[in-house]
Amino acid sequence: MEVPSIPQYPPRKFQDRYWIHILWFLSTLVTTTYYGFYSHYAGFELTLHPAALKQVVAMPWYIYGLLYSAPMLLILGAHEFGHYYYCRRHNVDASLPYFLPAPLPLTGTVGAVIRIREAFPSIRALFDIGVAGPIAGFVVLVPFLWWGVTLSGVAKIPPSADVVYFGEPLLFKLMAWLHFGTLPQGADIILHPMGFAAWFGMLATAMNLLPFGQLDGGHIAYAVFGPRARYISMATLAATLLLVVRSFSWISMAIIMLAMAFFLGLRHPTVVDEGTPLDSNRRIVAIIALVIFVLCFTPVPIQFFLKK
Repeated sequence: MEVPSIPQYPPRKFQDRYWIHILWFLSTLVTTTYYGFYSHYAGFELTLHPAALKQVVAMPWYIYGLLYSAPMLLILGAHEFGHYYYCRRHNVDASLPYFLPAPLPLTGTVGAVIRIREAFPSIRALFDIGVAGPIAGFVVLVPFLWWGVTLSGVAKIPPSADVVYFGEPLLFKLMAWLHFGTLPQGADIILHPMGFAAWFGMLATAMNLLPFGQLDGGHIAYAVFGPRARYISMATLAATLLLVVRSFSWISMAIIMLAMAFFLGLRHPTVVDEGTPLDSNRRIVAIIALVIFVLCFTPVPIQFFLKK
């Protein structure tokens, strides 16, 4: 007697429990909107208009906080859906984005991620998936950055004031100069919450484009340079540790990179088919990604000046 065999089908790809992603997104919307008002919009209004305390307190925080949270989530979402779109194009199983809320007064979030559930099938797929996120996020953040700069103001900073300075990437410096020109002595830009969301987007883009390990920049470096990208990862890790000496705000990124090096190693995982190199168009896109990194990078992201 023969028992008929049951055909084995490969598991279906791109299967998600949508309610989990929606829950994470809504949680992040709440935290970013809350801190968008109390950490950014309220401070922005009170710095430029110190007499407006009563009006600020009476404002509906959940509306004015959206001036920060909406562009923030759009920038993060564009980045992750850029990855996800090319995962679908190359049939690489991946999850929808997970937005990550956090009780951090400056951001209200630690970003967003997707899970890639299988090996990259080719060098070109690796490159496309790796580079798509930073480019998509950059395209979305640029108009928000310009809009945020135009909504910002300039104020004199008292010499005795406690001040938190945010590093100015080249792109920000260019837009600030186009809008404000040369600032008066002792004055600085008070950045609108929308501008800060774009600033955080630039910081996240630059850090993701670091040519290290399995960061987006590490994927790009491996696609371009192959196994030699290991040495680029070593140099990037060393440079990041040196940046910690200059600015302690790099410490979290340094810890993440050290953990990645310890648990995953500095060698990038091989792809299924490594025989097809990048074509000329993709090499041009790699140069564009390098330009985006230069425009978004700042060696001192956050600096505190506390007067005694």
